[in-house]
Amino acid sequence: MRIVAVADTHTFEADLGRVPDGDVFVHAGDMLRGGTLDELAPVAAWLAALPHRHTIVVAGNHDGCFAERRGAALALLGPGVTYLEDAGCVIDGLRFWGSPWQPAYHDWAFNLPRGAPLAERWAQIPADTDVLITHGPPRGRGDRGPVAQRYGCDDLRARVDVVRPRLHLFGHIHQDGGAWEDGGLVSVNVTTWECERRPTVIDLDPASGRVTLVDVPPRGE
Repeated sequence: MRIVAVADTHTFEADLGRVPDGDVFVHAGDMLRGGTLDELAPVAAWLAALPHRHTIVVAGNHDGCFAERRGAALALLGPGVTYLEDAGCVIDGLRFWGSPWQPAYHDWAFNLPRGAPLAERWAQIPADTDVLITHGPPRGRGDRGPVAQRYGCDDLRARVDVVRPRLHLFGHIHQDGGAWEDGGLVSVNVTTWECERRPTVIDLDPASGRVTLVDVPPRGE
């Protein structure tokens, strides 16, 4: 299975140019800037035009319409896009799970306080998850911000280290795109940094669970 993944496109999706072919396209959140349905409409049209067999979307902190007007936002996405909000799906025998939450910051969407409120969300991640998609990063992996401060979630890191999915995809932190491998767990910050950084391409073998990093753009690109 070839997975093509992006995050943090922030309505600049046209600047990506031709998106690489693959079986599953994943958007790990922050499709929008202001979070309105008007912004979502052209993004939804772009998603619908992609050639991938499956498209999975997780909302981000800038995607407020999914929190405030969920039904209308899902209607714009249409039936060809799978939206995951503390929910999962199975594709070719692989179990995907998606969640949009991150530690509270400003007044963005899908904010929760650190500690118990976030831990309760992460506890919903099934133990048999193969591909985890969150908008925000776990502590210590792809979470260094502009002044090298870490913004990742400790409780997400704790749950990921228990579940040990084959692949964890996320975005949110624009400055720390890249991949980290730890004993069979591959964590990838797939941010495009407002489409200045190209999509990430990953192969995942459903039979063996082997993850191959096909194209992970440099962090500074």
